[in-house]
Amino acid sequence: MQYGLIGEHLPHSFSKDIHNRIADYSYELCELSREEIDSFMKKADFKAINVTIPYKQTVIPYLDEIDPAAREIGAVNTIVNRDGKLFGYNTDFYGLLGLIKRQRCDLKGLSVLILGAGGTSRTARAVAKHLEASSITVADIVPADGVILYDEVYASHTDAEFIINTTPCGMYPHQDGSEKMPPAAIDISRFPRLVGVIDVVYNPIRTNLVLDATERGLPAEGGLYMLTEQAVKASEIFRDTVIDSSVTETIFSEIKHSKENIVLTGMPGSGKTTVGRALAEKLGREFIDTDVKIVEKAGKPITDIFAECGEAGFRELETEIIREVTSSVTGAVIATGGGAILKDVNVRMLKRNGVIFFINRALSAIIPTSDRPLSSDEEALKRRFDERYSRYLSTCNFEIKTDEIVSHTVDTVIKNFF
Repeated sequence: MQYGLIGEHLPHSFSKDIHNRIADYSYELCELSREEIDSFMKKADFKAINVTIPYKQTVIPYLDEIDPAAREIGAVNTIVNRDGKLFGYNTDFYGLLGLIKRQRCDLKGLSVLILGAGGTSRTARAVAKHLEASSITVADIVPADGVILYDEVYASHTDAEFIINTTPCGMYPHQDGSEKMPPAAIDISRFPRLVGVIDVVYNPIRTNLVLDATERGLPAEGGLYMLTEQAVKASEIFRDTVIDSSVTETIFSEIKHSKENIVLTGMPGSGKTTVGRALAEKLGREFIDTDVKIVEKAGKPITDIFAECGEAGFRELETEIIREVTSSVTGAVIATGGGAILKDVNVRMLKRNGVIFFINRALSAIIPTSDRPLSSDEEALKRRFDERYSRYLSTCNFEIKTDEIVSHTVDTVIKNFF
């Protein structure tokens, strides 16, 4: 391996995609167990590497020289091999600094709460200090000097004005978090002075923490821009060159759009499947119809599922399918059933890696059909529309009022997506 990323678990990583867009060197992902890291670092058979969880501090004793900023932080995420000598740097600092500035958040004079006490937490502390935060509190599951337990956060630190999550909580494939990672359950409504949230997790694009914040109208963003900016800085160090600042924004936008799903919601008969197929074909994306997936899994038509299991049984199966799809698919076009947005959990899963478009077709243009159990006649259709309309609006990112010309609707979705 000449260039690449080392870490313990890397199925979530976007780093290869990013570096392939920066330069023409071959960049590899190299998973190493804790038992393998020693021999890897002693052999040092590479030109330059990035380092991620949990080795940002582990690699330090193997380095011949450490950049002063990285030494002060106490964490290294970039290593260059120069004639057999290893030089360590911390480009995460520039990544997180760039993300906060991009979010237009001024930390000067603010009280900052950092979740987690690992290598990235050290970087977050350095950035918060650099931006002149008035106070910095670090919380973790393990007590240490200068670190409080999560239990103490609500007791003494609900005056925090800015939260930075540096833990892997909520990261693919455990998007819902776990009991072992308390940040998943941080209730930001208990922080009345909160003005912003950063989550260094970038896969999914929006973690539960980010979605919680945005639902409350707070500026919040995941770590994809940070990952991109630090990768550009690392590539500069790899190749001893300078990269134009516009490259970061361009690559970030490309990666984000390539990973985001286009999600279509709306009434049964609103044209979600027709529009979705046309969108997928035009953009060269996979098309998924969650109702089709439900029928395939159940081995029976939706009308039979309703007859045998009732609406509650159908909704459970629908949520199961949405969980399967959103956990395994990115960069697709997803058409959902008319009632998919009725459950908060479905909307949350769809938004993690998706942008939701409400296909709003005039009720007069929708024809009731017998294969739709809850809208099989005009009266039932109108009742469903009245019940759901406000929900469609409140859960979507964009409302698309279709003019019955599929190509126009497709072009409007694409314009808003990009």
